[in-house]
Amino acid sequence: MRKTLFGLNVLLAGIVATQAGCSKEDNSGSGGGTTTPVSCTGADTRFAAVVQPIVASKCSYGSGCHGSGSSNSGGVLLSHAQISARASNIKVQVESGRMPQGGSLTTAEKASIVCWVNAGAPNN
Repeated sequence: MRKTLFGLNVLLAGIVATQAGCSKEDNSGSGGGTTTPVSCTGADTRFAAVVQPIVASKCSYGSGCHGSGSSNSGGVLLSHAQISARASNIKVQVESGRMPQGGSLTTAEKASIVCWVNAGAPNN
């Protein structure tokens, strides 16, 4: 019984540690990050070729935060339906720099996501 409880505690501690790694702490006291203006001039906003691979590598598969079975705020971000349903929140998080957790986006990646959302989050 003790081994089972110890194993369960270790498993739960690992899950909590993993989940804690999927959000950025805001220690500024302002309640949010700073929004950086994004230029859409020349931004590549193709979903399948550009936006989805960025989200996959930085938000879902690559980070482990929004992959299959995710219970993080924002949920699973794998398909166009899941990503576009949360497009406006994704835009806010990306513009503010709060996401992706544990990494960052290049100026071009940020522009692709923000401008894709601005264009209505098409499945192109």
